[in-house]
Amino acid sequence: MRIRVFGHYVHLSMAVLTLIEAVLFFLALYIAAFVRFRIYGDPRHIPDLTGALWPRALLFSAVIVLCLLALGLYSVRQRARFTGMLVRVAVALLASFAITAMIFYTVPDVSIGRGVMGLATFGAACGIGVSRLIFALVVDEETFKKRVLIYGVGNAAGAIVRLRRRSDRRGFRIVGFVQPAGEEPLVPPDQLIRADDGLARVCERLEIAEIVVAMDDRRRGFPVAELLECRMAGIEITELLTFLERETGRVRVDVLNPSWIIFSDGFRRDHLRQLSSRAMDMLASLVLLLVSLPVMVLTALAIKVEEGWGAPVFYRQSRVGCGGRDFDVLKFRSMRCDAECDGRAQWALKQDPRITHVGAVIRKLRIDELPQIVNVLRGEMAFVGPRPERPQFVEELAQNIPYYRQRLCVKPGITGWAQLCYPYGWCERDAVEKLQYDLYYVKNKGLLFDLSILLQTAEVVLLGKGAR
Repeated sequence: MRIRVFGHYVHLSMAVLTLIEAVLFFLALYIAAFVRFRIYGDPRHIPDLTGALWPRALLFSAVIVLCLLALGLYSVRQRARFTGMLVRVAVALLASFAITAMIFYTVPDVSIGRGVMGLATFGAACGIGVSRLIFALVVDEETFKKRVLIYGVGNAAGAIVRLRRRSDRRGFRIVGFVQPAGEEPLVPPDQLIRADDGLARVCERLEIAEIVVAMDDRRRGFPVAELLECRMAGIEITELLTFLERETGRVRVDVLNPSWIIFSDGFRRDHLRQLSSRAMDMLASLVLLLVSLPVMVLTALAIKVEEGWGAPVFYRQSRVGCGGRDFDVLKFRSMRCDAECDGRAQWALKQDPRITHVGAVIRKLRIDELPQIVNVLRGEMAFVGPRPERPQFVEELAQNIPYYRQRLCVKPGITGWAQLCYPYGWCERDAVEKLQYDLYYVKNKGLLFDLSILLQTAEVVLLGKGAR
């Protein structure tokens, strides 16, 4: 089961886990203060501290939750094994300790001391281990799954059957399929359910929470009266595309139709959203420019040392921006100068021989993207958005992939939803997959969604996910 938070779908189990751990982190600071001053310190400090402790505990809890979110530890798509999870937790706790300490140092009035901070961080680590162990052992994942009945058995219903990833099926359980009149069944026969006594009776008998309408042709025998009866009985009725968008975090282009785009909720472009997005882009760009300036200088020197002092540090390349307008993107050069000596655009390949030694490192850490800050400041790019592609690729892909040009209605970004959810693409099939995530972003674009993507980008940068 998924719930909608600030326009973005979140799995209920992850939301519950986040809330539980946030409370544990909040309590960890209180327990640390009690241990530090009541047991191993002067108890007289307790009355002075407890009255103002709750905002500090709230700050401490919020910072840890955000750091865990940034490392992908509240994502249903997290596939790291035990060692990978330990590394992520350790990095998140170290980062949260550093951030909280910096805040307390900057604002001395809210400081609580290194002893309390250390004990609270240790307590938070124990809380993470205990909460996740109990959650895995005690909480049945089926508890958070909706019981779903699919009305349809043809090609459209097959889009649900073909969902293979565990994360895509985590929010629901298919109870069965009801066959509309005249529709050829393409789903497993053992999952077909007869509805001779009426759809509402079937839903009551099987404790159905949601019906997904997945008919191939709605013009033939659409069950208006039966679906209306089910809806009035409190059963949720969902269109196939909306269901797939909610459960998979992407818009499926293989079943997409223009009417869904026209009438669906989303794709808003009001002035307030654009103003807030531009303000975030400017602020984030200036902060990142200041923080990353030493890294950028070292990168420039490394490129010069490897390629020679006469070799260019940056390269400019034409990309397609918002509305199909071309602009020159700026990046650190990660390939040889003669990477495209024949003048033809080429996809980046796995173990691409054109990539230099320095280029392999800066690509892995995404440092090669940093000069795009200039493009953001110019207004040619946003901080978050679809990946900007070359004009040659856009023309080719737009001819072969439906709805490809719809991703050009927003500014391209340095990072984005597709970059988080899917690895670096190098062929048309990858372009189709990434387009589905791009369309999801375009539909649900908002300030809080952008901030969430920026936080989760930390995992990509620190752990090198999806780089090539």
